[in-house]
Amino acid sequence: MSAPDSIFVRACRSQPVERTPVWFMRQAGRYMPEYRAVRKKHSLLEICKKPELAAEVTITAAEILGVDAAIIFADLLLPLEVMGLPFHFAAGEGPVIEKPVRTRADVTQLRTDRAAELNYVSDAVCLVAKHFAGKIPVIGFCGAPFTLASYMIEGGSSRHYLHTKTMMYNSPAEWDELMRKLVAVTAEYSAEQVRAGADVVQIFDSWVGCLSVEDYRRYVQPHVTSMVKQLQKTGAPIIYFGTDSATLLPAMNETGADVIGLDWRIPLDQGWRALNYRCAVQGNLDPVLLFADWRELKPRAQSILELAAGRPGHIFNLGHGILPETPVENVMNLARFVREYAPATDSSRIRRPVARSPKTEARSPHV
Repeated sequence: MSAPDSIFVRACRSQPVERTPVWFMRQAGRYMPEYRAVRKKHSLLEICKKPELAAEVTITAAEILGVDAAIIFADLLLPLEVMGLPFHFAAGEGPVIEKPVRTRADVTQLRTDRAAELNYVSDAVCLVAKHFAGKIPVIGFCGAPFTLASYMIEGGSSRHYLHTKTMMYNSPAEWDELMRKLVAVTAEYSAEQVRAGADVVQIFDSWVGCLSVEDYRRYVQPHVTSMVKQLQKTGAPIIYFGTDSATLLPAMNETGADVIGLDWRIPLDQGWRALNYRCAVQGNLDPVLLFADWRELKPRAQSILELAAGRPGHIFNLGHGILPETPVENVMNLARFVREYAPATDSSRIRRPVARSPKTEARSPHV
């Protein structure tokens, strides 16, 4: 690992830190002019598959925002290709799986022996780690087995997950085989990112909030737990994040992940309490608040910091990814506010703000 003693990695391990670390999900994205300039010349998949480009957009975003970690630029669905399941992006519709997985034969045909072909992601990780040279850590990431399985089965985005849940309920043997195959590929893929220089791995379970607690425990939790245990053998802390997951937090806690991501639907202190304070937490500002005036945004961010109450193990983030039209200045100002939020000096352990009024800094770093 390139930055094992950084405040971000220490916070992931629930160790005391001098201040609250901050980074943002989807911090390299369409809201940033530098990223849009790259996208004018290259498709999303081209950026993902060309390590120099993926590294460039990763580094540029982290340096412009002044955050405490750089998450590698990639797409959740990349492992599907090496499993033998092609996909493409349709304008206005998002990813489309060309032949959804619906039958036992479809599951059987999925391959697990080609994860090494995703080495372009670990190559990008290596470039980012080399660039920062231990100054800030690198986050590797992958999709969680349930979320990837849902894409594979539904053929794209879904509102009700009809086909996914039908397979879970009616074909549990096929479901478990699909999940085992996904864990095998994504765990190998993520471990290679750590070997390339990633300090932490985040597992994104973007769609898991559609499940009841009973279904999560029966059909998902054992597979995520297996994945977390495999990845923890790399020595890197593991972040497990799901949206609309407030009811699932106690069950997600049982996966043993080092950090659980909280979305904005539950107050940070309540979410942490639901986890019995076993692990660190990440979150959890509503991404839409980044469209608000600073007089509204600042106290909402301050409230999250106060709810953390100085307890070791809080990483400031959004409750989901930055949205495409978000004003860049608001993201920069928020990152600066969190960085300058002073540790508590009194017995209450509540941190007091000392941040200056926001101002925009002009920086244009490149690889």
